[in-house]
Amino acid sequence: MSTEQSIRLASGRRIGHGEPCFLVAEIGNNHQGELARAREMVHAAAEAGADAVKFQKRDMDALFTQAGLSAPYGGANSFGPTYGEHRLALELSLDDMAELKALSESLGLVFFASAWDAVSAREMLELGMELFKVCSADVVNIPMLRLVGEAGVPVVMSTGMSLWPDIDVAVAEMRRYHERIVLLHCNSSYPCPDELVGLPVMHALARRYGLPVGYSGHEAGLGPSVAAAVLGACVVERHFTLDRTQRGTDHQASLEPAAFAAMRSMIREAEAAMLLTEKQLCPAELASAGKLRKSIVFARDLPAGHVLTPADVTVKCPGNGISPVHWDEVLGARLTRSVACEELVDWNSLLLSDPAAEAAAVPGTPKGRRRKEAAGERS
Repeated sequence: MSTEQSIRLASGRRIGHGEPCFLVAEIGNNHQGELARAREMVHAAAEAGADAVKFQKRDMDALFTQAGLSAPYGGANSFGPTYGEHRLALELSLDDMAELKALSESLGLVFFASAWDAVSAREMLELGMELFKVCSADVVNIPMLRLVGEAGVPVVMSTGMSLWPDIDVAVAEMRRYHERIVLLHCNSSYPCPDELVGLPVMHALARRYGLPVGYSGHEAGLGPSVAAAVLGACVVERHFTLDRTQRGTDHQASLEPAAFAAMRSMIREAEAAMLLTEKQLCPAELASAGKLRKSIVFARDLPAGHVLTPADVTVKCPGNGISPVHWDEVLGARLTRSVACEELVDWNSLLLSDPAAEAAAVPGTPKGRRRKEAAGERS
């Protein structure tokens, strides 16, 4: 997957093709509504090597109908008897968000959030976020897309829950304002089975829209996220938690700090492994070739004038003599001097059996190439 586009954030960070994969620790609401825990998570994300932390913000009255707020919400992951009370228990205040933004930036992290309603979007934009996350649920929310587009900040947009017509409309709407858009391939299942991740969709997104494309992963493990980076994802976003056994629906699809750090290490290793794009020999390989490859050596003591047969030569290490690729040229040659067993065969000791045939060998044919290489070694 390849795109020439990238976006530049206010802090100077760049996201896109040719840049290191931008690693986002999605804290979301895994702080359980506790500021102290959120602070701890920001520190843990920085220590794990994240480039950014992402939160979520909701205004209950702006987001839900009264019926939605008062709907009963029980079960092991509930933080309140109604859905409204449950969601409110997981919210941080705008002042809390401002403090977390300052903390994140002091640690070298980009701070941003997905705002799930217009009130929250305006509040978070007023905090001065340099990046705005459009969550999968809002791909079809035209008023939200216009509000964010008018703000003019770069946008990361997840594409879970969406088919092409939905994404077409969202991208076209955002492009009315600017092109600083990163699309994230996403399956909004928590956790997402590996066989439903669909990483090749990233390539389809890049071809269809010509925008930088990344990956928002909800799988339980690390493999798809690392593979996404290898396939060219310019962003990898993973939910982040201090403890996957905590109460809450996101924790099982989240990474603990050690796992996030492991993912970062694997992605950076994979990026390094992708830098070399042409087949070449590095110095260490050349040294290994001299030690591990083989040379043609004499299999016994032989007198001058002897014509070499397969019984007279063999191949052995080291590889600093005539390569066995020239085996056919050596056989049938006449010795110009006497030689000892296990002595390296050298061209100066050989009189080739058919110089005329050698001169007439057609370059490009296997035998012609070998004769040409042999002549080069003799010179």
